[in-house]
Amino acid sequence: MREQLTKSDVKKIEEEIEYRKLVVRKEAIEAVKEARAHGDLSENFEYHAAKKDKNKNESRIRYLERMLKTAQIISDESKEDEAGINNTVEIYIEEDDETEKYRLVTSIRGNSVKGLISTESPMGKALLGRKVGERVYIKVNDSYGYYVVIKSIDKTGDDGADSIRSF
Repeated sequence: MREQLTKSDVKKIEEEIEYRKLVVRKEAIEAVKEARAHGDLSENFEYHAAKKDKNKNESRIRYLERMLKTAQIISDESKEDEAGINNTVEIYIEEDDETEKYRLVTSIRGNSVKGLISTESPMGKALLGRKVGERVYIKVNDSYGYYVVIKSIDKTGDDGADSIRSF
């Protein structure tokens, strides 16, 4: 499946790739050289740890580059009265008699603990394009779902504060 990314997501990914290539890669190579200088490599924990960190960085670079090559670029613009990407949506959960706020984001930024809900998630799919006052059914799976009412939509936009998800 192709990742759906906004232009802002692409920019953040490109910045991370550049940082990893220019800064992290140099530091990792230096750490490997320094650890190698300590002698016997077969029992040198520092050397193995430095190699592992270097390889992890290279894997992350390849992962991000592959993501950019296969990504589908989507717009983060939405109608004034509809919930869209980077909008904060306040919902009333009927079943729990609670009100909560979530920000709709692309899947690479999703972090439910921080209130960032992916538009690929059941809740994100259900809320996307909906309007204030609508009663929305969120289907979790074939045997469970629940209703929410959209109380407000805040056009928060991309503040750049949230980061892309690591792997």
